[in-house]
Amino acid sequence: MTPRIFFRFLIHILSGLALFATPLLAAAAEEKLDFGEITEEHIRIPMRDGVKLSAYLYRPPGDGPWPVIFEQRYASLRGKGTRESAARLARGGYAVALVNYRGTHLSEGKWVGYRAMQFGELRDGFDACEWLAGQAWSTGKVGTFGSSQGGYAQNYLAVTRPPHLVCQYMIDTGVSLFHEGYRIGGMAKPLRFQSLARICRDPADNAELLAEWAKHPTYDDYWAAEDCSPHFGKMDVPCFTIGSWYDFMNQGSIASFIGREHEGGAGSRGRQWLLIGPWLHGRYNKGTKNGELEYPANAAWDTEAHMLRWFDHWLKGMENGVTDEPKVRWYEMGAVGEGDAGGNRWHEAADFPPAAEERSLYLHEDGELHNEAPTAADSSTSLVSDPRAPMELPARGFPGARDARSFEEQAEVRTFTTEALTEPVAWIGRVHAELQLSSTAVDTDVIVRVSDVYPDGRSILIIAYPQRVRYREGFDKEVMMTPGEIYPVRFPVGWISQVFAKGHRIRVTIASTGAPYYEPNPQNGKGFPAEIPDDAVVATNTIHHSASHPSRLIVPVKKGE
Repeated sequence: MTPRIFFRFLIHILSGLALFATPLLAAAAEEKLDFGEITEEHIRIPMRDGVKLSAYLYRPPGDGPWPVIFEQRYASLRGKGTRESAARLARGGYAVALVNYRGTHLSEGKWVGYRAMQFGELRDGFDACEWLAGQAWSTGKVGTFGSSQGGYAQNYLAVTRPPHLVCQYMIDTGVSLFHEGYRIGGMAKPLRFQSLARICRDPADNAELLAEWAKHPTYDDYWAAEDCSPHFGKMDVPCFTIGSWYDFMNQGSIASFIGREHEGGAGSRGRQWLLIGPWLHGRYNKGTKNGELEYPANAAWDTEAHMLRWFDHWLKGMENGVTDEPKVRWYEMGAVGEGDAGGNRWHEAADFPPAAEERSLYLHEDGELHNEAPTAADSSTSLVSDPRAPMELPARGFPGARDARSFEEQAEVRTFTTEALTEPVAWIGRVHAELQLSSTAVDTDVIVRVSDVYPDGRSILIIAYPQRVRYREGFDKEVMMTPGEIYPVRFPVGWISQVFAKGHRIRVTIASTGAPYYEPNPQNGKGFPAEIPDDAVVATNTIHHSASHPSRLIVPVKKGE
């Protein structure tokens, strides 16, 4: 059994088990928890079309009224940690509601992904907000919180401008589901989204949704309806946004802050805060231990405590200094375990991103990477992209803050590495790749990764991003390649704030496959099925690094470095 077939078999088995196990898991999750004086109640919130959403309400003792804070998500709300966190927030003097999307778990209606809660005909987020505001136990002031799916939900909600929405608190969020969810770098992940059938009341809804997505391979009006970035001007509430350096969705967190701060309504402009730390994707995981790295104590952030201070100010009118804090804070990462090697400290600013100097790191033959442009008349590096025998990247989430050598050492992965640095180098901003690519196929993928290579050989992955080459001229069109012709392929790799210490090296890794994290491209110029089709194509991809066709990484070097 090839690695690819094994991974597909494993994913299908696990997905199937998850579907059968869901009722058992739900029953197990309904254990009796002691929340002390806090009451937990299952409620149903009516929507404008008569559908009722399932929600769990947590309230302090008494009749209130209290300000309301609520979260929307499709994931289960019955985990022990989720319920205990809601109870802790309620002890702060809030009615806390956790709401499931329509068509998921106990919520009525048809599962249509995020579409029912956005700014179209159905506005489930708006309706939930206004219903919660109108209850006898509510003061009428509402705030929202949540991470990832709960972050997207808040951006979509803000566009609809509910009258009683006062403020928001977002963690690792997004603004466009085409660009940051369903078509990352143009790459589809059908197996990943097939697994969402397990959260549906009717799993057939999910299959129907995936079939609909397949009809829209480019960014068209269908996907624009799930993109709130053209609607920042309608967002009109203050928001505290948290991003994480080791999270590909950091692009969404930063885009959300910039859009709201500079294009938002009068209630948004000047009332946005941004915090970015050395963390992985998540919510209450903003500590010092991330992946295989242990950062200094100053890297930790108590999300729950800060969130309560935020809501205390906006929903209760407390002057607690939370809005006097810097508008932008970001953690400049550095080497860990090496004493004072540079970095590992917080920076403050009034806006983001800070000024940086754009420089180039050029790819050269023999895996070299340095500042000088290539001079060779003919120089290139090739690799094979076989969708049936992809390189192995057995990760569910972005595998940042970990040693990447197990991936880099595989046969069809190429690395380009600098000499050991004689002085520290600091980057702050967004990194872009600009590759000169030819292929024997009409379409392929390129995956670019950036690592900090320690003196002991560890290659710690910081950022990575894929690009499906058919979208090199924009996601609104598909432009296939002519085999053998060289094309420029430019795309963002990720946001970064990193001090590469003296004695370390900087590495750029390029591959075309990495399964199951990246589902392989059939490379035949057709659609993106969950199973590799019989007419899938094996390609030889060539990265050119000659004088006439230089490939490079475009990096934002900190001013003064």
